[in-house]
Amino acid sequence: MIFFSIPVSGQILKGRILDENYDFLEGATIYNSTTKRSIISDSLGKFEINSKIGENKYTISFVGFKPKVLKITFEKKDFIETEVVLKSDESLEEVVVSGTLRSVSKLNSTVPVELYKAAFFKANPTASFFEAIENINGIRTQLNCNVCNTGDIHINGQDGANTMVLIDGLPIVSGLSTVYGLTGIPQSLIEQIEIVKGPSSTLYGSEAIGGIINLITKVPEKVNPVSFESFSSSWGEINTDVGIKFLIGEKTNLLGISHFLYQNPIDKNKDGFTDLTLQHRISIFNKLGSRKNNIAFRYFYEDRWGGQTNWNKSERGGDNIYGESIYTNRLEVFGKYLYNDNVFFQYSFNQHHQDSYYGTLSFDAKQTIGFLQTVYNFKIKKSLYTLGLSYRYTGYDDNTPATLKKDNTHLPGVFIQNEIIKNPDKSLLLGIRYDYNSNYGNVLTPRINFKRSSKEKNSTLRMGFGSGYRIVNVFTEDHAALTGARDVFFSENLSPERSWNFNLNYVKDYYTKKGLLFKTDWSIFKTRFSNRIIPDYDTNPNQIVYSNLNGIVISQGGSIDFLGRVSNNLDFQIGLTFIDTYIKEDDKKSVPYLTEKFLGSYKLAYYNNFVGLKFDMTGNVVGPMKLPLLSILDPRPDYSPTFNILNIQATKKISDFEFFIGVKNLFDFKPPLNSIARAFDPFDKQVIFDNNGGPVVNDNNPYGLTFDPTYVFYSNQGIRSFFGLRYLIKN
Repeated sequence: MIFFSIPVSGQILKGRILDENYDFLEGATIYNSTTKRSIISDSLGKFEINSKIGENKYTISFVGFKPKVLKITFEKKDFIETEVVLKSDESLEEVVVSGTLRSVSKLNSTVPVELYKAAFFKANPTASFFEAIENINGIRTQLNCNVCNTGDIHINGQDGANTMVLIDGLPIVSGLSTVYGLTGIPQSLIEQIEIVKGPSSTLYGSEAIGGIINLITKVPEKVNPVSFESFSSSWGEINTDVGIKFLIGEKTNLLGISHFLYQNPIDKNKDGFTDLTLQHRISIFNKLGSRKNNIAFRYFYEDRWGGQTNWNKSERGGDNIYGESIYTNRLEVFGKYLYNDNVFFQYSFNQHHQDSYYGTLSFDAKQTIGFLQTVYNFKIKKSLYTLGLSYRYTGYDDNTPATLKKDNTHLPGVFIQNEIIKNPDKSLLLGIRYDYNSNYGNVLTPRINFKRSSKEKNSTLRMGFGSGYRIVNVFTEDHAALTGARDVFFSENLSPERSWNFNLNYVKDYYTKKGLLFKTDWSIFKTRFSNRIIPDYDTNPNQIVYSNLNGIVISQGGSIDFLGRVSNNLDFQIGLTFIDTYIKEDDKKSVPYLTEKFLGSYKLAYYNNFVGLKFDMTGNVVGPMKLPLLSILDPRPDYSPTFNILNIQATKKISDFEFFIGVKNLFDFKPPLNSIARAFDPFDKQVIFDNNGGPVVNDNNPYGLTFDPTYVFYSNQGIRSFFGLRYLIKN
């Protein structure tokens, strides 16, 4: 007892943590990186932390404030007292551009814009942007073919063709490239991703009828000299991204190289077909420029094939062994020139060539897109005006009977928007766009948005109402038309799709003295489509019939996101979206294919200071979807089950290296084993057809089926592990 009553000698740092108003900060973290110890401040902001003789380095952090680093040296003193004042972190107001074509803080944007930094996607490393985005609430990546694994991106249950993907605000990924252009974008070059849900045709024209996803690339002057990331999975996939900054004269360049290789045919469901398409692709990206002028180039090449596991390239186009083989060559050039603070020019050019065989069906397509745009921002009193002139050329040609000659589309347009800012808390945005399509004529797309904020309640309310439209090219966006299993039939000349949308968004932040930040983001939406183009799979099992719907499609629902931080070590994000979509034609309602009833996502990140490990858990939950069956006798389920894809990862940082290891699809979810109908007879050589072209039911074909790989809603891969490393040379 006498021994333990003697004070233990040692060095102690005592202090108090305050905010800018000199109020106590309870729950601030004080971390001594020299001794690897940390402590939390009490209700009066006070703390005591053990230290050692010599220099000690402390990091003081609190949610919503900029962290502060202290270096204190102990010599003979047993304790040192200090007072630390933390400043609010203004960088929390991230800048977005997608909503109004002007750089504005996310908080002040009249249009609701979701923002995801590059660090968000490190929690679940993927080989392509297409896979990376599936952990965002309301976003679902849809595979459209069991054999070649192509897909698109759905926003709030709408078709993938309604989603416009931009790079630096330019329509790079569109038309033909929506099938294969979503892969091969080096993630090491992405600064942030901005998402606008709902029609955005007023600013971006056709294809933005359901929303936009804008990939913002990094500014060369602001990146580190070298970045490297590589990982491999237990299936044998190898993905590598390299970023290098260098000078040519006085111009700073950012070079990015992305390479993906998978050459290991696997057939775990024993249907004779590859569970994952074999791929070899490379993407080379270079961006250079200065504050006023920047230009970027990208070249993309991919060789992919899927099919019967004994297929080889000598069988390409033959009817002996089934395979789908696609060669893609793509070149992009895009840039921006800032004339002055009010005027800028944007331009892009891309050429896409696809040489492919789907069984015996040859699909050779070429697409050229050129885009020019001038934007003038000016201010009159309290109104901000944006005036834009644009011109887009699309040249498309393929070897299908549906395209008898090259289609050249000219699309000049003009738009203007007026953002009236009464005060920092209230704003009203009015906008309208006029386009003249050389094939379809005049199109007008108006919109109106309103925002009201309350600093006292830490809340923001946004409302929006607007129109969107879309010019359709079936072969560039509905990949089911190219599977080789069905003939394509057009019952009429297709007219542009139109939509009207209303959305309401409410965001509220909660701060506590316990070190907890909690944010809620609520939205409701309703979109009414007319002239909707819906493929008919049911009338004839050997055909896909396309026509404009003589009725309407309603897509409505709501979503909620919860974002929070507990102390300074634990972050979480949970989202849930409910979707009600139906087709109304001749007073009859029906459910469209591949539209989920609900969609959820979650992300949990925990950092342990003592062992220096970061743990990430990500995942998404997808509700039932109606699936395309071949006939009433088809034995496959007509709805998909509710499924949960869970991923976990651990990351350890050592010097300039980061090592990570994890497991994807931990619950090992896979679609039904019989997803491909009659996989044993891919050329229908054993099928007997009647005079109307329908399959005859007999002993060899008891369900009256034909070969069909379009019954697909998720990957066949199942559970798999991965490991990799990142290396960063800092300035």
